[in-house]
Amino acid sequence: MTQHDTKGLAVTRIAGALRSPVAFSVLAGVVIGALFLVGTGADPFAAYGAVLSGSIGADGIGSTLSTTTSVLGLALALAIPLRAGLINLGGDGQMVLGGMAAAVTGLYVPLPAPLAVALALLAGMAAGAGYAALAALCENRFGVPLLVSSLLLSYPASSLASYLARYPLKEPGSSLPQTRQLPDGVALPAFGSSTVTAGLLLVVLAAAAYWFTDKRTSIGYEIRMTGLNSRFAAYAGVERKGLTLRLMATSGALAGLVGAIGVLSFPYRFLDGALTAPGYTWTGLTAALLAGAAPLGTVLASFFFAMLQVGGLSMERTTEVPRELTQVLQAIVIVFLAARLSLPRRWFRRSRQQREAV
Repeated sequence: MTQHDTKGLAVTRIAGALRSPVAFSVLAGVVIGALFLVGTGADPFAAYGAVLSGSIGADGIGSTLSTTTSVLGLALALAIPLRAGLINLGGDGQMVLGGMAAAVTGLYVPLPAPLAVALALLAGMAAGAGYAALAALCENRFGVPLLVSSLLLSYPASSLASYLARYPLKEPGSSLPQTRQLPDGVALPAFGSSTVTAGLLLVVLAAAAYWFTDKRTSIGYEIRMTGLNSRFAAYAGVERKGLTLRLMATSGALAGLVGAIGVLSFPYRFLDGALTAPGYTWTGLTAALLAGAAPLGTVLASFFFAMLQVGGLSMERTTEVPRELTQVLQAIVIVFLAARLSLPRRWFRRSRQQREAV
């Protein structure tokens, strides 16, 4: 292949990437966000510059990576069943139960600190996996749609964790609904003086395992085929109920892992509402939808939304533009993505109808 052919191939790939629905949606969101800023009298270049410097600059990259840990963990948790056409909306409940299980394990298991940390992580994953599997059983045994069962089961889980943090496990003398602080050493190692912990490595390893499973194993092929055409997958011998149970358990385990990581990081305790208030579940779902549940795309989309979340605070401080603009950008990106993905199907359906009429 000549140098000219190599350049032509590179240009073709770049052009194809820019024409993709994801790239189009992100660019459309940025442009419309800029129009909003101009309409309010703000400088879009200064606002977007503040987002970038506040999220990936020297002072903000630590916060962005810490946020990425939670966003990516929940995005992976929701992308795995989404790859098979299953929607798990119970991330909040599974994450909260995982965090509470990790807190109880860290407080009451008499083991050396490293073993206590490992056991707390496993306990958080087990709690999340078991609760997500319950939602799958509701669909498999009783016909309750997974979307409904997973969402509704989040409320009793959050209420139970709130009750435990406010009453039986509440720190004596504290006015906050929180458990006691974990013993010394029962915490995930941090990188230097930053807030980034080994939890980031755990979710990156989970992303690598998801990529390998999706691209290199038969179960990954079954998951993709089920998502593309569930009837074809059933004819090919894929057992839907068993697959739903396994995927939901894996999804819940990752959500519980995120909750455990949150408890084993600063402030090293379970604080009621601290895991769910930032909205990591819905941001993770947005990232998974934007990436089409693809492994690498989910990682990139999670980092992108973490940048928006952290950079929005910097933008508000330096330019007085409200950080809610970044939430508007997320919504615009998803709306354009949904519209861009539906237009080709509508065009194809209309063309086929026209051919049949002729």
